[in-house]
Amino acid sequence: MAYTHLLTRREGAVDHVTLNRPDLRNAFNEAMVGELSDWAISRHADLTVRAAVLRGAGPVFSAGGDLSWMARTVEYTREQNLVDADALARMYSLLDTLAFPLIGCVHGAALGGATGLAAVCDIVIAARDAVFGFTEVRLGIVPAIISPYVVAKIGPSAARELFLTGARFSAERAREIGLVHTIVEPEGLDDEVRRVVDGLLACGPQAVAATKGLIRRVAAGPSAEAAALAAEVLADARVSTEGQEGLRAFLEKRRAAWREDADVDRRRR
Repeated sequence: MAYTHLLTRREGAVDHVTLNRPDLRNAFNEAMVGELSDWAISRHADLTVRAAVLRGAGPVFSAGGDLSWMARTVEYTREQNLVDADALARMYSLLDTLAFPLIGCVHGAALGGATGLAAVCDIVIAARDAVFGFTEVRLGIVPAIISPYVVAKIGPSAARELFLTGARFSAERAREIGLVHTIVEPEGLDDEVRRVVDGLLACGPQAVAATKGLIRRVAAGPSAEAAALAAEVLADARVSTEGQEGLRAFLEKRRAAWREDADVDRRRR
C-alpha cells in the first residue's frame, strides 16, 4: 500500500517503516496516525514478517504532535476529542501488540507522543545525541494515551519526575530508566540495527511471538494465574513444530530450520 506520510520497504522478512514528514520534523497528524494504524493492521495478519524497524526521515525521529493538528483540536467538542484520542490510542495498541519485535531507531529528538512510540518498541537503539521528553504538561495537556506503555517501560518513579516536569532528557538518561536499550554514535545506527535484526532472525519466530504475548500478560506481577499461564505457554512451545525442531537441532548439534532461513534472508539483504 502507498502512504503519504510513511515510507515502507521490505528486506526479506524485515519491514522498514520511516516517518516521512521531514519538513515538519515528522510530527504526527491524523493522517500519519491513520497510516501507522493501517500498516500495523496489515502486519498483524502477515505471518512472514519477522521484525520491523521504525525510524524518522531527516534530522529527527519525531517532534511529537503537529501544531496544525493541535490547533484543530482546540476547536473540537469533547465528543470530537474523544474520537481523535481513540484513534491515537488504537495506533499505540496496534503497534504494541504486533507479534514480531518492533525496533525503534531514534536520532535527533523524540518528544511527546514520539517518546511514546519508543515505549511501544520492543528494542530501542538511540543515537548518543538523541533527546527525549514527555512535554505534554508544558502545553497544559496530559500524556494520557502513552502513559500505560511508558509507565510499564520506565516505572512510576521515573514517570512521576519526567511526566510532571515535562523536562527533556538525554539518551543516557533514557537508557538508565529502561526506555532505551543501546546507545551508539549517530553514524553507527544502521550497523547496530543490522546486528539486532540478525540476532532476532536467529530466534524461532513462533517462540518470539509467544514470548511477546507472555510478557504482556505477566507484566502486572506474579500471581497464580500468571504462573499457570507460563506453564501452559512453555508446554505448548515444547510440543509445537518449531519447539520440536529447535530442541532436536540443539540435541543433534545442528542449526534449526529457521536459522537456515535467516541465513538466506541475510544474504538477500
